[in-house]
Amino acid sequence: MNTITNDQNDHAKQHPFLVITVIAFMTFMGVLTETSMNVTFPTLMKQFNVSLPTVQWVTTGYLLTVALLTITSAFLKRRFTNKQLFVSAALLFIAGDVMCGLAPSYWVLLAGRIIQAGCVGLTGPLMSNIILDVVPAHKLGTYMGMANLIVLVAPALGPTFGGAVVSFASWRMIFWITVPITLLLLGLGIFIIKQYTPTQHYEFDWLRFGVLALAMITLLMGFNIMGQPGALIKFISYMVASAILFGTFGWLSKSSHKALFKLSVFKRPVFLFSFLPYVFLQYSNIGLNFMLPSYVQMVNGATAFIGGLILLPGSVLNGLGQPIYGWMLDRFGGKLPLYLGNSLFLIPIAIMMVMGQEMSVLVITILYTIYATGRSMAFGNSMAYGLKHLPRDEQKDANAIYGTGNMLAGSLGTTVIATMMTSVHISTLSNVENIVVGSRLSFGMLALLGVINFFLFRKLFKSSKS
Repeated sequence: MNTITNDQNDHAKQHPFLVITVIAFMTFMGVLTETSMNVTFPTLMKQFNVSLPTVQWVTTGYLLTVALLTITSAFLKRRFTNKQLFVSAALLFIAGDVMCGLAPSYWVLLAGRIIQAGCVGLTGPLMSNIILDVVPAHKLGTYMGMANLIVLVAPALGPTFGGAVVSFASWRMIFWITVPITLLLLGLGIFIIKQYTPTQHYEFDWLRFGVLALAMITLLMGFNIMGQPGALIKFISYMVASAILFGTFGWLSKSSHKALFKLSVFKRPVFLFSFLPYVFLQYSNIGLNFMLPSYVQMVNGATAFIGGLILLPGSVLNGLGQPIYGWMLDRFGGKLPLYLGNSLFLIPIAIMMVMGQEMSVLVITILYTIYATGRSMAFGNSMAYGLKHLPRDEQKDANAIYGTGNMLAGSLGTTVIATMMTSVHISTLSNVENIVVGSRLSFGMLALLGVINFFLFRKLFKSSKS
């Protein structure tokens, strides 16, 4: 077991933000490349001669890999040092950069993205765990907000950055540009990241991890074939297999004493009713960030650069507002940011559903800006509110589950919305009109989730008082 001196702990608690900032910037690099790739899909489809459901695995496979790594974050935090995790994340990112930059085929590109996912899979939970280690509970919302400010600026820059690179150079430059920045962050991290809690040797639960991984992969594979001719039987088979695997994981968890994470947190209503809105909000966000750039290119005839640019104003407000939203939680409690945020999330989605093809690029940009403001206000605070009301010894396990749910929801969001966009084939309509109909169905589904969130938040506030 590693021991941590009082001086190290005191130093960490006096100066936590510098370390959190470096780790957040490394996470930023991973999110930047992930969101940059969304606007490259039409280009990749032409270059590699693949369909939209296939090319979206560049995002879905990435997020799934992040989710699988996040499952292990509670174990990794207790077993390895912060510096070991950070260095591993940086090296995986650089290796993925090189593979993607040189990729001669779609499948090499996909493999590079899966390797690169190790960066966010390690640094995302690490950042939150260090905040939980060194920040007092009454400042948790503010610090989470400041860290998310850095991470969530990436979705603001990613689509615009990706669109500009595709328009003026090559999508491969997305990866070559990020290599030197990652090397700089690696050097900084080696010098400033310290260990603030002791590590211990644990026996990892490979069986439970393998069963859960198969359950998640099967779930995604099932949704990925939706909309294909004659896919109903296969879809049902995948869903049944996934349900059995999830059930097996739950059964194994009752008797396992090896390290992974504790499912007992689900017995706490304050966790459950904060976790579900959290994953619904992420599901909608990743799905919509994929959908809108493709929508304006396919329906409005916009360029890839414009496709990325429409997300910029909303994503900037999304990132810059994080410290304010966290302060709102610390100052006023959960009701104001969660109810207000969910309202601003729901209203623009409902308008998009009603307007359909009548939306211009400008209207889509304005509606997305309102949506992104509300979504970001509710998203981070759902997690922070839940963590605030959990015992300290359960926070790392809860953080692992929040992170896993976050990434799995993002993978599902991309898969389901990509499928729904292209699943309508009405013979009397043009290809563009079919895409519009599929998109309106997607907007309707997201609006329904917004309505459900109001019910879940109401249950959350009741449970936190009991």
